[in-house]
Amino acid sequence: MTILQLKYVIAIDEECSMRKAADRLYVSQPGLSSAVRELESELGIQIFERVHNGVVTTAAGASFIAYARHAVEQFEKVEDKYLNKRKERPTFSVSMQHYTVAVNAFIDTVREYDLDEYQYYIRETQTGEVIEDVKTMKSEIGVIALSEFNKNTFKKIFADASLEFNELFSRDTYIYLSKNHPLADRSELSLDDLRDYPCMVFDQGDNTSFYYREEALATYDYKKVISTNERATSIELMLGLNGYAVGAAMLGEGKTSSDIKVIKLKEEEPLTFGYITRKGVQLSEMGETFVGKLKENS
Repeated sequence: MTILQLKYVIAIDEECSMRKAADRLYVSQPGLSSAVRELESELGIQIFERVHNGVVTTAAGASFIAYARHAVEQFEKVEDKYLNKRKERPTFSVSMQHYTVAVNAFIDTVREYDLDEYQYYIRETQTGEVIEDVKTMKSEIGVIALSEFNKNTFKKIFADASLEFNELFSRDTYIYLSKNHPLADRSELSLDDLRDYPCMVFDQGDNTSFYYREEALATYDYKKVISTNERATSIELMLGLNGYAVGAAMLGEGKTSSDIKVIKLKEEEPLTFGYITRKGVQLSEMGETFVGKLKENS
């Protein structure tokens, strides 16, 4: 197995075509096909399946290519540092559900590593994408919250994806609503109290199962539901429609969130916060710092 072969399969996967990949790599198509066959024979797996209009990556191939991308990226970093004599630009990537505690930890980490040059990534996204980002090593760490309802299901999902869940802390369940909401003067609320108001939930794309919901009490039969894909929109809808959200540590200290009141929910389903990583992969120094900041922000 060579770095060149890894670069070959990555290009084929991206182009979905041996011919296009060969053109891109400036090699002959027969030579490229031969190199892939040799690699498949060495690994004992089929990386690509030939179809009438090109190739498709097999499940085994997709798993291998995820590792191949990481290996090539690391190899290119070594080349840049020691062969190209170019200063390496530090990189760090985190994916997360819509929780401010993770954003604050990222901010604190960037402040601590505020170098002359860097390339940092933060992806606040859907639950399934957080898992996929870490699985494919697009992100080093994924921040996620589990409920009692979905905890066992996700343990299996993590195991199947070769991921580890590291528990950090638990939070009680609260209601978030406008300070001008008709029920804002209550010290405690139940979901029955809120039945006539719209509940804000985060859209999970193709993963419509209740298990992928990041809010607590996902199986409750809400009378009115509005799905959004970002926290700012959710807050504006709560303010404009007397809506509410169920969760923990969802809002920050921004201009609009200062208009939101947090009230204890009678129905309890604590959320367990933690982070996922690739099994057997040691965190970078910056990754360790980020995890430490998560604990501090809890």
